[in-house]
Amino acid sequence: MKRTTVLGLLAALCLSAMPAEAQETNDAQKWNQQLKQMQETFERQQREMKENFERLLREQQAQIDALKKQVANATNAPAAPAQTNLPAADAEKKKLEQELAAQLASNLPPAAAQAPGREPSKAWSPSEPITVARAGSAYMNISFDALMAVGGSSASDPSQQLQLGDHDPIKRGFSLRNAEIAVDGAVDPYLKGFGNIVLKLDKNNETSIELEETYLQTTALPENLQAKAGQFFANFGRQNSQHPHQWAFVDDPLILARAFGPEGLRSIGAQGSWLVPTPFYTEAFLGVFDGQGSTAFSFRNPGDPVNGVGVDRFHGRATRDNNLNGPGDLVFVPRLASSFELTDQQTLVVGVSGALGPNETGADTRTEIGGVDLYWKWKSAHANAGFPFVSWQTEALYQRFEAGADPAAGLPAELLRDWGFYSQVLWGFRQRWVAGFRGEYVNGNKGVYDPNDVFRGERTRFSPDLTFYPSEFSKLRLQYNYDHGAAFGVEHSIWLQVEFLLGAHGAHKF
Repeated sequence: MKRTTVLGLLAALCLSAMPAEAQETNDAQKWNQQLKQMQETFERQQREMKENFERLLREQQAQIDALKKQVANATNAPAAPAQTNLPAADAEKKKLEQELAAQLASNLPPAAAQAPGREPSKAWSPSEPITVARAGSAYMNISFDALMAVGGSSASDPSQQLQLGDHDPIKRGFSLRNAEIAVDGAVDPYLKGFGNIVLKLDKNNETSIELEETYLQTTALPENLQAKAGQFFANFGRQNSQHPHQWAFVDDPLILARAFGPEGLRSIGAQGSWLVPTPFYTEAFLGVFDGQGSTAFSFRNPGDPVNGVGVDRFHGRATRDNNLNGPGDLVFVPRLASSFELTDQQTLVVGVSGALGPNETGADTRTEIGGVDLYWKWKSAHANAGFPFVSWQTEALYQRFEAGADPAAGLPAELLRDWGFYSQVLWGFRQRWVAGFRGEYVNGNKGVYDPNDVFRGERTRFSPDLTFYPSEFSKLRLQYNYDHGAAFGVEHSIWLQVEFLLGAHGAHKF
């Protein structure tokens, strides 16, 4: 009886456990099925997201490539001669860059968007200026550039008659004639500023320092207008407004040194410019300068003391300390420049300039300088980093100087006329390598003081050179000069120039 009862109870327990086990099995199968479905759904969503993301990247890259191509075309098109005025190509480039930035921002997923008021962070690149201060839209960049030269000349003192530019090599052996600290930046949305301080060593390696340029420039005037005020190089021709590190040769052209003096034509003043609405790029400039001092060489220049008697002379004549009595005593520098796209690979820029003002050799004596310039460049349709290329640059100047009488020195009033030109060809035959050749000629009418004036008389110079750029921050240049002058005969010189740059300057004019 008991055995039968136990067996019955066991049978009942087994029968009751079977539905529970079946229920658990069904629940596990359901969970497994749901997990499998969830995994499949997740994997499908991942595939769709990946496909969508890859498609978005392809579309975005295509848009970026198209915009970059347009930016490159705008960049390769020459901007017009003014570095700081935004020519048509620069304006187009800026517009395309803004479109590119907007397109990139629109394609970013919401999670990647920056919070309002915050700027996206990015790593600094060595090719960018060093920003040392920033406050909202205002900022300041700083850079340092040094030019050193070593070489020799058949002339015992090259600075006496051969190397007349203030930044030229001035002696046998080593020279350091330009170490430049430059700052530039945005003052606010309407103005930007630039300044540079130049240090140089004389023949005794004593340091001199000068405030070369410092000016304020507008960025938001209407009607394609722009204004500039401060101390700066006059916009005359192509090279006068360039800093020495922009030159294609070691030294300044002879005709520029003869008309504008060792330091070029620069002074305190103001300049207005207008981008003329023509089918091709045309820009008109008018500079108005104080025109006093040695940097206004052919104008209100007091000259140099002679014989230790406390008398300053220029072209042999004692100079006057003429006061500024009205607008007629200022120096006016007009310029008109146009750029033409001859073909997709060739560009031509032509310009005409003038400089008009009083000089210090008489009460009413005046100086007039006129010039024409031409720049042509060809760049291969398959150029890599701008190479290969060929460029040709020429400037011709004519100067009319009314020299006052100086009875004490035995010098009559006379009209001194000087003229000359330089022409240079550059061949970028291989990436980072540029070969150049420059020919120059200057002359003038015979003056009473001519035999003692190194800035007058007939002279010819030929200069082949070869430049290697290890990077955009350095260069090595080897140059030979053959000089022939009526005052000194024939002289030979060879110079090796070295440059290095820390930070980066702003873009220079085309």
